[in-house]
Amino acid sequence: MTTVSFITVDVFTTNRFEGNPLAVMADARGLTDADMQNIAAEFGYSEVTFVLPPHDPDNTARVRIFTPTMEVPFAGHPNVGTAYVLGMRGEVFGKTVGDSLRFEEKAGIVTVELKRGGDRVLSAAIRAPGPLAIGREIPEDTVARCISIDAAMVSTRVHRPLTASVGLGFVVAELTDLDALALARPNLTHFQDAASATQEGNLDFALFVYVRRPEAPWTIRARMFAPLDNVPEDPATGSASAALAAYLVSLEPETDMRVSLTIEQGVEMGRRSVIGVDVVKTNGVVTDVTISGACVEVMRGEIRC
Repeated sequence: MTTVSFITVDVFTTNRFEGNPLAVMADARGLTDADMQNIAAEFGYSEVTFVLPPHDPDNTARVRIFTPTMEVPFAGHPNVGTAYVLGMRGEVFGKTVGDSLRFEEKAGIVTVELKRGGDRVLSAAIRAPGPLAIGREIPEDTVARCISIDAAMVSTRVHRPLTASVGLGFVVAELTDLDALALARPNLTHFQDAASATQEGNLDFALFVYVRRPEAPWTIRARMFAPLDNVPEDPATGSASAALAAYLVSLEPETDMRVSLTIEQGVEMGRRSVIGVDVVKTNGVVTDVTISGACVEVMRGEIRC
């Protein structure tokens, strides 16, 4: 029998029982792949992370990220939360944790910068591991059926719904207003139909819908639904926020710009989250995307496998 310790944190918030919960196994040595998947399913959080010694000693750690049903190559809130936990521990596998961390992940190297105040970690900022990648467009009526709203509530004033990624892919779609956003309810059958029609293999169909106010275009309210991954709704999705932010900046006419966005998520769930995203565009190409947020510890315990 293997016993592993865990810490849970709420990510993208400074208030317990808000934000997006994450369980971190800060030393996952001895766990099998099946153990990790079973633990992730047991928690039922959108993701759980498992920290292992790095392949390259110049890196901080190898981090594996599991949803309730599968391992994913990259995600935002798991990296922010894991960096916070390791930063508060002060060391990992006998090495001191400084303010700059490097995680080995399936999507590549993820770099993290910690902001400290005294002996506390105040926030973590991670750099998306991949370039902006835009995929196929998704019909507005497909999006509408998936979240049980009228197709007229899916806005095309800036872009049609489409897939976007900076390490992990999502369908991103703008809705007309906050009332439309509040009405959204995931319909599992239509998600299954959409996945069959638009994806290959066993890839998921995760939908990130959002609203922008014309007077404050870089302050966004969003919701994310992934019922095919046993996540009916996610309180905070850093990887989706990063993909959306990068895509919106790519559409701007300026060839060189730096934009700071604030994305508020989880409000309708009673778990308000605040995600910061900084995007740099150079010579018309998005070259850098950084996701940042605060965390607060909630629980500690042990799991036996």
